[in-house]
Amino acid sequence: MFPSHPLARLSGALALCIASSAFAQSDREITEGAIALSADVCPGHSKDRTTPTVRQVPVGALRVLRERGFVMCPDRRLDPGAPAIWYGEIGAYAWNPEVEGADKVIVKQIDAMTRKEEFPMETLVWDAQGKALQNQTVPRFEARPGIIVRVRKH
Repeated sequence: MFPSHPLARLSGALALCIASSAFAQSDREITEGAIALSADVCPGHSKDRTTPTVRQVPVGALRVLRERGFVMCPDRRLDPGAPAIWYGEIGAYAWNPEVEGADKVIVKQIDAMTRKEEFPMETLVWDAQGKALQNQTVPRFEARPGIIVRVRKH
């Protein structure tokens, strides 16, 4: 039975609001952490290029990326015909923010891969419509000068 006194109901509602704002803040921290990691690692990072795409990724997927130490990097060097990449050995997702649809493709791939917890070691490449490309030449992953990226073990 619910308390009938107005102050009891108010305190219950206040407790729910505090709990939900703490959870929302946690989600915000996860998102901001992914953006900060990109700023630390990715030479192509800028707030304008990185933030909109990171904010499209479900927070649960960002949590998985954080746990695994994976990073999201905008990279304008990527060819418009192959604007979305998973660098498996490094644990990095890259997309060309200037290619329409590349952000949507990388978000979709991150969501799918984190749900399945499948992160292959090979490099995967997609076109702007999300079609997997084979035998595609892509630029090597580059981190900011002075940053050492780890290579994942097979």
